[in-house]
Amino acid sequence: MWLSQGLLALVFVFVGSMKLITPVEVMLASMPVTLPGLFVRFIGIAEVLGAIGLLLPGILHIREGLTPLAAVGLVIIMSGATVLTVVGMGIGPALFPVVLGLLAAFVAYGRWRLAPLGV
Repeated sequence: MWLSQGLLALVFVFVGSMKLITPVEVMLASMPVTLPGLFVRFIGIAEVLGAIGLLLPGILHIREGLTPLAAVGLVIIMSGATVLTVVGMGIGPALFPVVLGLLAAFVAYGRWRLAPLGV
């Protein structure tokens, strides 16, 4: 579980921070589907906070029930990313958000049922 959580956290901190530090014009020019700049920034913030939520509750042993909720939030984000990638670029490039979403779903289920934190 921890390996999956760590991998997801690394990916989402990187991807989310890139959405936050890249100039909006540059970011929107490279996107297959045009979205409002503030919405992309919001998604970046949500990804970084989701990454933090995957790790900190378990490390600090505070509010450990937030870990599966963070994973569910990332599943929702990756569902939207998959749809936008399929619409804009096709099925092949959409495999990356699908895999990330499935890994986040695994963490959510695992931390709720298989290996809950704090038990």
